[in-house]
Amino acid sequence: MKKVFIVEDDMVLQSELSKFLKSSGYDTIVLRDFSNVVADILRVQTDLVLLDIHLPNQNGEQILKKLREVSNIPVIMLTSCNNDCDEVLSMSYGADDYITKPYNPTILLLRMEAIFKRMEQDYSVIDYENIKLYVDRGIMSYDNQDFYLTKNEVLIFKYFLMHRGVLVRREDIMRYLWDSEEFIDDNTLSVNISRLRSKLKEVGLASVIETRKGIGYLLK
Repeated sequence: MKKVFIVEDDMVLQSELSKFLKSSGYDTIVLRDFSNVVADILRVQTDLVLLDIHLPNQNGEQILKKLREVSNIPVIMLTSCNNDCDEVLSMSYGADDYITKPYNPTILLLRMEAIFKRMEQDYSVIDYENIKLYVDRGIMSYDNQDFYLTKNEVLIFKYFLMHRGVLVRREDIMRYLWDSEEFIDDNTLSVNISRLRSKLKEVGLASVIETRKGIGYLLK
């Protein structure tokens, strides 16, 4: 079940959105305290964010800008104003879509589904440097040679690629694997990352996964 994080200060609309999305098969989380929006989004490990542009004492576009410095979580911006400037700013700051209130709930649902579908398509085959990762087949291809990865190695590498250039924590990787129905503990994670590094070394990418001691990892 996909998890949607609703950042909307209109309590009536917030409740209506949550009920509609739950009835459509989504899990929802609503935010009631808007003092640390970016931190709260990252904490809950959501699949998509519905972010209102006009929040109490804050601008949703600036929140989006800060979020994009650390995460590529899909975001649909919500606004009550039909303002081209808002749309341009939202998209330039990294929004995946933009919708004006009052909106048709079915249209919103279709836009969300389109984003998820696009993400699934984007991550079935991933290009990185001089290699291709075939996620479904568990193969890393380089110079007409195929290197086979274990399921955990594929999922870890995919997670790094989805967050390329962003510092990811060990607990985030383990939570991602848990959500993928792959149980993994701290020691097993270390072993899998070591094996993945060895395989990347074989294709000339020996140091692309950087360790930040006590924090996590960064894929360059």
